[in-house]
Amino acid sequence: MVNVVDEKVNQVVDTGKRVPETPGFELPLLLFAGFRSIIDRMHAELAGQGHPDVRPAYGFAMQAIGREGATASEIGRRLGVSKQAAGKTVDKLEQLGYVARVDDPADARRKVVRLTDRGYDSLGRSAAIFDQLRKEWADALGVERVRALEADLRTMAPADGFRLDVAGWFGA
Repeated sequence: MVNVVDEKVNQVVDTGKRVPETPGFELPLLLFAGFRSIIDRMHAELAGQGHPDVRPAYGFAMQAIGREGATASEIGRRLGVSKQAAGKTVDKLEQLGYVARVDDPADARRKVVRLTDRGYDSLGRSAAIFDQLRKEWADALGVERVRALEADLRTMAPADGFRLDVAGWFGA
């Protein structure tokens, strides 16, 4: 079932006042719809390239793990979720062969989560798919419009960079 938002959501119509042509609530919905369409397309393509079990949350988790690896506490902090929630995600990624837990060379009591070759392969393929999807947007909208959209979003995005805590932010 497709989620549909009623046209009157968040609109207050006072007698004699003109309703804006585009209501304010539409911008975040359109941004989310664009994000969702890209992510859904990327995962469909990734599944066809040998990674059918990768979910969006796993991609964020693998980004949080990074090239150097990370502990479950660090992954949880980066994702905005508890250490236990991060641990469950790591358990699943480990079962699927995307990560491995290894001894921390600095502290034998700790485990560091590292990406496996399969994890790196999924991230590399994801990057290539994102490049292709961006090209499709450029073909449909024009290269300059996509560049302008990206520039505008960079202007409006926080200066401290991208955050990976989407799952935590959504309360998942």
